[in-house]
Amino acid sequence: MDRSPVDSSNIQSIGYDPATQTLEIEFGKVDPDDPTNRVYQYRDVPPEVHEALMSDPSHGHYLYENIAFVFEYQLLGRRGDLESDD
Repeated sequence: MDRSPVDSSNIQSIGYDPATQTLEIEFGKVDPDDPTNRVYQYRDVPPEVHEALMSDPSHGHYLYENIAFVFEYQLLGRRGDLESDD
């Protein structure tokens, strides 16, 4: 899934697939090329929740309050490991 960089202290990039309603978030250090950043997917996230996340001035706060404990998620792995599989 393609992710776009965001301006956040703990979220590096966010992607969304509206067909499957899958939200993908890369957490980690400020360096977007850090291979240790972790990537998670959240399932069954409605498009309006993704839109609200992207438009909120604090992506991390919105995620914590409205997504993190609401939607099922899984750790896909570390960015460096995922990129080596491409």
